[in-house]
Amino acid sequence: MDYRLELIPIPVTDVDRAKDFYAGRLGFTVDHDFSPNESFRVVQLTPPGSACSIAIGTVVDTPPGSVQGLHLVVDDIHAARAELVAGGVDVAEVEAMGAPGKPTVSYAAFTDPDGNGWTLQQLPR
Repeated sequence: MDYRLELIPIPVTDVDRAKDFYAGRLGFTVDHDFSPNESFRVVQLTPPGSACSIAIGTVVDTPPGSVQGLHLVVDDIHAARAELVAGGVDVAEVEAMGAPGKPTVSYAAFTDPDGNGWTLQQLPR
């Protein structure tokens, strides 16, 4: 039996602002923007190269900004950080973490406009 994580709901206060951030600044692909009536809207976006998408809109009853620790794994964290910074995203400096005898893993954190927490991560090659 395979269990595939393919969609993560992200609580936001303003769907259009969040859509602009994720699509316009992070480069996520807009897969769907569906609103059958004024009280329901869902936008599904997928990071480049990912099999997992996010959904924003009226999809969860969770406080905006409450999702933390989402990781976007990249091959070159310095290039990824530079790309996001050039797009107007406030990304922390890259931090390398490791223990003696263990490979180094690098991280750089950022948040969306509501404070949902993301981290770029580069794993050892």
